[in-house]
Amino acid sequence: MAVQLNHTIVWVRDQKASADFFTSILGLPEATRFGPFRVVEMDNNVSLDFYEVDREEIGAQHYAFLITEPEFDEIFDRIRERSLDYWADPGRTRADAINRNDGGRGLYFQDPNGHLLEIITRPYGSGGD
Repeated sequence: MAVQLNHTIVWVRDQKASADFFTSILGLPEATRFGPFRVVEMDNNVSLDFYEVDREEIGAQHYAFLITEPEFDEIFDRIRERSLDYWADPGRTRADAINRNDGGRGLYFQDPNGHLLEIITRPYGSGGD
């Protein structure tokens, strides 16, 4: 059996608001409930399971999403419509810019809990400029 990622838990302050943010920005179906989680299904059978915690500080995580060029345009439009900050790099030094790594496009933005989200159209190391 090949090892595959099945799901990961995303720690958040408000699971409904956070799951809704992800589904609306990424254009995914509405989250479903499974036990104490709100589950967002990705197209590759991996899920993000949102778990609500009562904490002041949540350790920021990084989630990268490989998408198509048309999906990039759609998601980028939603990021700009919401006036979200975005960067071309994970260090957040190149604001209001996208990168062209490996001949594709990519950018970083934050969710309401401070998690750093990334959208890319080409996997890193796949070639291109």
